[in-house]
Amino acid sequence: MARMPWIFSPERVDTPDATSLRRDYFGDVAGRYFRRPLAEDEYDEEMLSEGLDRLAPPSGEFLVGRHDGKAAACGGVILLDAERAELTRVFVRHAFRGLGGADLLMTGLEDAARALGARRTVLNTRLDLVEARALYARHGYREIPAYCTGPYMEIWYGKEL
Repeated sequence: MARMPWIFSPERVDTPDATSLRRDYFGDVAGRYFRRPLAEDEYDEEMLSEGLDRLAPPSGEFLVGRHDGKAAACGGVILLDAERAELTRVFVRHAFRGLGGADLLMTGLEDAARALGARRTVLNTRLDLVEARALYARHGYREIPAYCTGPYMEIWYGKEL
């Protein structure tokens, strides 16, 4: 029987693989924002732990994707209200991009949102994260008015599930 290269499953945000993926996510998005790699002392606990309590049932879910057994991707869903769930920390490590994991991750996150009772998903991102924006558009996300504010939020998307 052929091995399935990608497996996505819910995981606690504090496992070693989930923590490492979240750290790489922040390193990637912050590094792109500052146009340089983050120094070790630039990672702070507040950045890495913000909102983590909401990424677990009953208010959310965190998925870890493994490619041939290696932690390669992650993403979270947070229930905002009875109708909407927010996608967050959507990330595929660079070495695993182009292998179909991002599409499977989006499907898994939308399924998790439905399981939480959401009828719509929303997310925010930055304009310079063009690969992420292309992924969201490919999955039917359309630009919506801002539903939240923050220093690194430049564009908001939504999709009916």
